[in-house]
Amino acid sequence: MIAVIDYGMGNLHSVCNALSSLGITYCVSKEAKVLEEADGLILPGVGAFRDCMQNLKNEGLVDVIRTQVQNKKPLLGICLGMQVLFEKGYEVEETAGLGLLKGEVVLMQDPAVKIPHIGWNRLEHAAADDLLPLQEQPFVYYVHSFYAQNYRTEDLIAYSCYGDLKIPGYVRHENVFGMQYHPEKSGKAGLRMLKRFGDLCKRKEHCV
Repeated sequence: MIAVIDYGMGNLHSVCNALSSLGITYCVSKEAKVLEEADGLILPGVGAFRDCMQNLKNEGLVDVIRTQVQNKKPLLGICLGMQVLFEKGYEVEETAGLGLLKGEVVLMQDPAVKIPHIGWNRLEHAAADDLLPLQEQPFVYYVHSFYAQNYRTEDLIAYSCYGDLKIPGYVRHENVFGMQYHPEKSGKAGLRMLKRFGDLCKRKEHCV
C-alpha cells in the first residue's frame, strides 16, 4: 500500500485518481502509524513552500517523513512536494525544507519566457533510472514558478529546457524521488512512472 500524505494542501484528487486507474492500493492519511506501515509514500503539493512546511510541522509530519526515509522507505514528492524535499526555499521568505536532498528552491527568472511555467515540455535524460528508462523521453506537464538549484549533479535524472533555464524535472537520491512536473497529469508516460514507483514500493529491498 502507498500512503498519500494529507497535510491540508495538495493535488490529492488527481493523484488518487491516477493511482486508482493503475490498480495501485493506496490510502490518504496524516496518521504516523499509517505512514509507518505503508510500503511507500507520496507527498503531493500545490501552493507555497513556506505554507507547506508550516502545515507539515503543525501536523507533526516532518520527523515522521524523515524517519521513514531513513528507514529506506520510498518517498515520491510531486511539484511542491518535490521542492520541500530540498534544504531550503525562498518563496515568500527563506524557509528550511525537509533536507532530504541537497539544494535550494528559487524563483525562475528569464525575461524571454512566461513565468509561471505552465505547459508541456520534453524530459531530457541526465542518468538512467528505474522509473524512466533511457529509451523514453516523454513530454510532461509543469505548473510552477520556482525550481531547484545547487543540487547534487548525481541526483539529476531528467530535466526540461524552458527558455535559457534548465529545469530539474526528475531527481532522485537513493529512496527519495522528486518530480517537478505532475506525473498524474502527464498522460500515459506519467502514469507509467507512477506504476513503476508502485512496483518499486512492493519490492522488499526497496531502494538502498
